[in-house]
Amino acid sequence: MNRNTLQAELLVEALIGAGVRHVCLSPGSRNTPLVLAFAKRDDVRVTSHLDERCAAFFALGIGVATGVPAVLVCTSGSAAANYFPAIVEAHQSHVPMIVITADRPHELRHSGANQTIDQDKMYGGYALWSVDLPLPEAAPAALAFRNLRSTAARAVAIARGERRGVVHLNAPFRPPLEPTAVPGDVIEAPVMEAHVQIPVPAPRAADAQQIATCAAQVKKFARGVIVCGPGCGEDGFRERVLDLAEATGYPILADALSGVRFGPDRPGVLVSGAYETYLHPQSAIGKALPKPELVLRFGNVPTSKWLNQFLDEAKPKAVLHVCADGVWADDSHRVTHLIQADPGEFARQLVQERATYARRASDAQRTSELDAYRSAERAASDAWQNALTAGAWFDAVAVQDVIDGLPDGATLFAGNSLPVRHVDQFGASAGRRLFVHANRGASGIDGNVSTALGIGHARPAQVLAALLGDVTLYHDMNGLLAVKRCGVPITLVVLNNNGGGIFRRLAVKDFDPPFTEYFATPHGLNFEPVAQLYGLDYVRARDRAHFREAVAASVSARASTLIEVTTDAQMDFDARAAVIQAASASFRWSVAEEMEK
Repeated sequence: MNRNTLQAELLVEALIGAGVRHVCLSPGSRNTPLVLAFAKRDDVRVTSHLDERCAAFFALGIGVATGVPAVLVCTSGSAAANYFPAIVEAHQSHVPMIVITADRPHELRHSGANQTIDQDKMYGGYALWSVDLPLPEAAPAALAFRNLRSTAARAVAIARGERRGVVHLNAPFRPPLEPTAVPGDVIEAPVMEAHVQIPVPAPRAADAQQIATCAAQVKKFARGVIVCGPGCGEDGFRERVLDLAEATGYPILADALSGVRFGPDRPGVLVSGAYETYLHPQSAIGKALPKPELVLRFGNVPTSKWLNQFLDEAKPKAVLHVCADGVWADDSHRVTHLIQADPGEFARQLVQERATYARRASDAQRTSELDAYRSAERAASDAWQNALTAGAWFDAVAVQDVIDGLPDGATLFAGNSLPVRHVDQFGASAGRRLFVHANRGASGIDGNVSTALGIGHARPAQVLAALLGDVTLYHDMNGLLAVKRCGVPITLVVLNNNGGGIFRRLAVKDFDPPFTEYFATPHGLNFEPVAQLYGLDYVRARDRAHFREAVAASVSARASTLIEVTTDAQMDFDARAAVIQAASASFRWSVAEEMEK
């Protein structure tokens, strides 16, 4: 066994011993020892990706789905740079990931040698920890083996720590890279000692003083809301935050990516998902709603622009942000109490303090506040249902049709730009549990296909659907190779409005001709050849009925299908505005009717 083979196999053994179960490999030469070491293992799922950028976002999806870092392995040079966009997203969205970049030996660095760049700490502050591993030796000391083993364990533990993220291991090798015998390298593999055990931190509970402080705030302020942003908590959080809403009498404003909106209803608890409609400046509803004095926040900054603006303009007396990792996520700087605690455990602890703030004198006031939000939610929901039955077919209708066509427990990935905003504004629960994801850390449109497929790869028993815009799909068409290559069935819906329709929501839309050419960027593409290239079934939806049939057929058969919906960006913009105006009118009527009663 030569020195490279030995070191690679020991590193792989230690990573698997620390809990790694998924590896994404990209072809190359300098990473040969690592590729062969992983390929011979049957206790880890290995996938091969021709495009490093796709590989990295695929690994990101695995981390999203499992909470355990997938390992990325690439050769030296610009291959490592192609991982960077996904590393940025993993860092921003707190997703665990381990990146191993093969490298030239130290004597070739800064020498002009081919395919050699400076890879030491190349990801800068986007990696939680960066290590330049030692070159393999012919006769390594026992300490070197122990160092390699502990480095692997530490890498997994740091990536999965309280502040999850990326760990970078840079691994230099000298030839021969293949497992050929080398004179002088007569190394026998050492007997592997017990794996280094670094436990993943258990979710921390809030201390008694924090709970008492928060309970006092709830008791003090009758007007309050619970805001659940993206990435609120793990399994079980939804039930606990519903318990908290029931105890406090506060409405829950639930982001589509929070894990709270899509699930069974509970009598007496309002889980509002239509606030992007009723809080829009074109609506009078937001101005009529009681402004919260207390905001209980879980998860990251909400997707909805108008919810964030409403909370900022309300100038609440107290904003309590609960997050497991303690990372600041408040761009309006309204947070008054940052509580580092497991969100679900915090909600449970606060409910236990119910006796200290049980609704007594303020009971009627809290009920009135909650009824106002119920009226707003009903007005927006009714306006949306009327739009669904009116016959107009635009982007958001297709989004709702996909949601309606998914079974309980399915995974839905929403592409950035318009799709995720449509899901957030119009996506209604229908009482089913859906796992909804999007890359909202850096909110890029790159790598969305690959992220969705990575999530699907890690959850093979669940139906997977993705809603993407045309430009987002264009950015990651290469990712579709993983559908067949990695065996991930997907129902992929592309909303093709011929360019960047989201820019119609900005003031720059009024400045044409530069708007059309440089912002809307019409491309004239259709995606049937893309489906053919990557072996997907293809459907061009003729109308709404045909679209719903195509979604149902793809989902029920677990067939990989690209369903293209041709839409009009201006019509979509106008239809959305009409729903907002109809909701506003309905709410005014509802209030007047209540007053007459």
